[in-house]
Amino acid sequence: MTSFQRKTGLGKGLSALLDDNETVNPAKSAVENIPATPQIGSISHIKLVDIETNPYQPRTEFDQVALDELSESIKVQGLIQPITVRKNGEKYQLISGERRFRASKLAGLTEIPAYIRTADNQQMLEMALIENIQRENLNAIEVALSFQQMIDECNLKAEQLGERVGKNRTTVANYLRLLKLPPAIQASIRDNKISMGHARALISVDDEAKQLFIHQEILDKGLSVRKVEELVRGIHHVQVKTPVKQEAVSFEYQKLQNDLASKFATKVKLKVKDNGKGAIEIPFVNNEDLNRILELLDW
Repeated sequence: MTSFQRKTGLGKGLSALLDDNETVNPAKSAVENIPATPQIGSISHIKLVDIETNPYQPRTEFDQVALDELSESIKVQGLIQPITVRKNGEKYQLISGERRFRASKLAGLTEIPAYIRTADNQQMLEMALIENIQRENLNAIEVALSFQQMIDECNLKAEQLGERVGKNRTTVANYLRLLKLPPAIQASIRDNKISMGHARALISVDDEAKQLFIHQEILDKGLSVRKVEELVRGIHHVQVKTPVKQEAVSFEYQKLQNDLASKFATKVKLKVKDNGKGAIEIPFVNNEDLNRILELLDW
């Protein structure tokens, strides 16, 4: 992914706003003088069962080994650095610190320290996105989906979005174009099987069947970005079967379709009717591939 260039004051301002540094210092515990009754702007102990995850969280995958290690540390030292939440009815909703939240649950904690602040839905989305991008933990597809979500829900133009996340309009546009690639290719980007350089070359190919052909060549032969660019320049000579065009799906279903394609490492098709009924198609190429998919389904 393109490295993130912070605007002056953005990183500092966000850190000060969220106080969400993952590195904790036992000597400077933030849980001292915690009020008994949770109040906005305070640090309080909140029961884990009263905390909901952030629906605007761009990150969809958490490294289990890292979570287990953090969990073991929490068992010994406790959670020293609070998470950040907002009040949401009778519950609380995570703004940042989902990794610590998950690890605390693994450690068997029943309540954890949390900094309570106010934030509307747009602020929740922007803070979750900016926080994760600054840590560079998102893959390119997660970034692209987050950008698209901000544009859709916050009614932003690409240039306005770029200003909020510290990226220029061209960079934002390049990420958004990834969502036009077939789900199988998006899954490969998500799983780091192909790079952003490979993806940019594939985007320049208009025909989906040819995109998939080149994609498979990359996976089978380990082609470099330069080799892919050469292949793209000569792809008009290649005759491949044109697939049946897939019906458009909503943003939420597209994200689910991408997640399923990533999980099963194959092109998954999600069909949804206006009445909410639908079907999920998971293709396989042979019996061995079918058994692989069945194992993933724990069949």
